[in-house]
Amino acid sequence: MAGHGYVRTDASVERWNRMREDVYKHFRFTSKASWISLTGLLFIPAGMVWFSAQQDLKWSFSGKRKGESLYRIAPPAAEPTED
Repeated sequence: MAGHGYVRTDASVERWNRMREDVYKHFRFTSKASWISLTGLLFIPAGMVWFSAQQDLKWSFSGKRKGESLYRIAPPAAEPTED
């Protein structure tokens, strides 16, 4: 059974941890940070809402059998051609 003592501290790990904990104190809204914030807070959620609105009421899984279309309003069947 190894490890009967305290964990040895590494100065570089402690320095990295301190930097990670204090990053909010040195944060500034630069143009890069602004674009990242807008992307994460506006563009991605807006894209998800748009995609959801496009797919809403398009599909119906209830009571469908194998081979039936999952569209709520099924596309017209192809008419046979006369040869």
